[in-house]
Amino acid sequence: MRIILTGGGTAGHVTPHLSIIPMLQKDGHEIHYIGTEDGMEAGIISKLDNVTYHAIPAGKLRRYHDWKNFSDMARVIKGVREARRIIREVKPAIVFSKGGYVGLPVVVAAGELRVPALIHESDMTSGLANKLSLPFAKALLCTFPETAKQTGKKGVYVGSPIRQELFEGDRERGKKIFGFDDSKPILLVMGGSSGAQAINRAVRGILNELTGCFQVLHICGSGNLFDIYERTPGYQQTEYLYDEMADALACADLVVSRAGSNSICELLALRKPALLIPYPSGASRGDQEVNAASFERRGFARVLEQKDLTGETLMEKIVEVYHDRGEIIECMRREPAVNGSAKIVEYIYKYAKPEK
Repeated sequence: MRIILTGGGTAGHVTPHLSIIPMLQKDGHEIHYIGTEDGMEAGIISKLDNVTYHAIPAGKLRRYHDWKNFSDMARVIKGVREARRIIREVKPAIVFSKGGYVGLPVVVAAGELRVPALIHESDMTSGLANKLSLPFAKALLCTFPETAKQTGKKGVYVGSPIRQELFEGDRERGKKIFGFDDSKPILLVMGGSSGAQAINRAVRGILNELTGCFQVLHICGSGNLFDIYERTPGYQQTEYLYDEMADALACADLVVSRAGSNSICELLALRKPALLIPYPSGASRGDQEVNAASFERRGFARVLEQKDLTGETLMEKIVEVYHDRGEIIECMRREPAVNGSAKIVEYIYKYAKPEK
């Protein structure tokens, strides 16, 4: 089959494709991807072997009044027109969207041309692009069971697609890379791709207490390395991790993290007890807070709101997670949908239109 994938704007709308593309290619299918010309997806997907990349215009969707909404709506309309042209040329059996601004015109065009389309929603609450796309799609595949229930007949709980390489991490290799040993448990702190200043400050404010109990690997984000901490025993700081990320997770006994859906679902799949500090709703649409609440309700993590974040509360909650780690891991073991990659591929095949 020929299959069109789409999604862009943030890593969460792009990197999940990296888990399903190899599965589709292994089955012999021809993969096309529709994204923007200069978005994050262009830099990631266009480098993949045997994936044809198509660029279309896309407009940002805002939930507030802004004069740019008019110009961006024109870009959305142009994007639908371009996506329609590409779909006619490619003649795909199905379109799969991970959401984001570029996904909307593609799903709309697919609906107009009667090509089946599926959408995947990472967060508990659907983004605006997915909400607008839903009438043109066959189903909304969901990371959270609550989202599927709220969506109605089109909602399907499948979990989140997880990159296969994350399962290939090695604890001993990770300890060797970061200079850790078996003297103390290992705490991994990660605040997202750009770091998290509030978390960084709180962690460094209690370094003496933390390193008295744990060995700490701190992913602090670009521009947040400081020489003053370089010689702190039991503490390693790094701006970001790529190839070493699987080994870092493998050697971690517990994790402090933001509550982006992809990140926390990776922790669930790897059964890593975590303290989640969601990005506050005042600075976002609040998706991380509801993501974290779902994980806490199901026993997969503990949560500390940023408004309550101090050195004292952080230390208290980290110790609580470590103390409760057995209970948390057991809850994770009972969860059936820890890796949605195979389920997504299953639904792509289910809804794909037979080729003539």
